[in-house]
Amino acid sequence: MIARRHATRLVLLWSAFLAVHALTAATGWIYPSQPMGDVVLVYEPWSTAALTGGPIVGITETWVYPQLALAPMLATKILSAPLVPVLGVAGAYLVAWAVLVTALDAVAFAFLLGRRPATGHRAAGWFWIAALLLLGPIAMYRIDAVTVPIAIVGGLWLLRRPAVAAALLTIGAWIKIWPGALLLAALVAARTRMRMLITAAAVTAGIVVVLFVLGADDEILGFLTEQTGRGLQIEAVAATPFLWLAVVGAARIEYSFDILTFQIAAPGADAVGAILTPLMVLVAVVLVAVGARKTMRGAAVARLFPPLAMSLVVTLIALNKVGSPQFQSWLIVPALLWIVMDRTRAAAPALLVLALCALTCLVYPLNYDALLRAEALPVVILSVRNALLVVLLAVGIRALARVPVSASNTNRE
Repeated sequence: MIARRHATRLVLLWSAFLAVHALTAATGWIYPSQPMGDVVLVYEPWSTAALTGGPIVGITETWVYPQLALAPMLATKILSAPLVPVLGVAGAYLVAWAVLVTALDAVAFAFLLGRRPATGHRAAGWFWIAALLLLGPIAMYRIDAVTVPIAIVGGLWLLRRPAVAAALLTIGAWIKIWPGALLLAALVAARTRMRMLITAAAVTAGIVVVLFVLGADDEILGFLTEQTGRGLQIEAVAATPFLWLAVVGAARIEYSFDILTFQIAAPGADAVGAILTPLMVLVAVVLVAVGARKTMRGAAVARLFPPLAMSLVVTLIALNKVGSPQFQSWLIVPALLWIVMDRTRAAAPALLVLALCALTCLVYPLNYDALLRAEALPVVILSVRNALLVVLLAVGIRALARVPVSASNTNRE
């Protein structure tokens, strides 16, 4: 009877997981504002150029992403080849991308559930399904979608296989930087930090050596320098007051052809954008210092890691001059791991993440054209979304400050 109940729960979870992925993939073809645009208009040309003797982003020319981001793009191009005669180049690439993301998510989902998932793992599974459904196609049709399952498996292995966890999080950071925040939280919270640090350094060294062999030189850290030219993007938290100025005609929304984003043009916008990165670094340093003090005083990893990871990831979003909607997918990982590690205290942050996913989808892609016209309704929705990001940061910091410390925990993992 018990075995049958476990089997039924697994069937329901997997059925919902696959159905939501299929629905989310399909909405990319239906929703306005072309939510699949980056995949077909940017990733496909990059991968085609790399495979046909053209420029290789991150190797022969500076790129906005870390170099390993090209790997899933190339894999998608190869997977799409048999579909081209039926769907055409663009359609084949989009379908192959959705299949690749679904397959990676399925691997992580299998790691999360196992054969007999505990209550916390089942709750985390349902949370992931709900978050994906609410966030919509932006959760699948961006390079960030590849890093989410990698980061989830890395987080799940943090206590049992810390070296593997460090390797996965490092690989994730070489695809899109944000998993580095989880690695940093793990290095602070775990007692196996030296093993993890050595592993992360070894993986990074291996990647750099391969890049040098392939011909990269100054381009290796180009993904850092390429960000310096960005202005204040309209969806960034700090852009919210300027958006309201745009509503009344006192600011403008302009498109940057260099960065391919919509940015704020208004007095003071550049100054605000300039202080955000130093402020982000400062807040991250303070959070790490608080976490390190908790660790030294004996805080348990399962209590310390989730709020520290969440706070660091939200800091990367809330204090960023870029406000891309896919950033919300990052929040799924620390929330999911919080449910797994410390379910009784994960409800508030998990609900906030679900609300953020829903509000983000309402802004992009559903009301994005109206936002670009600076209409009041999408600006209201975006303002609420950005306010909730600040609330989530406060919730994470509050939970971090309340992590108990005890000398009896000094040897616990």
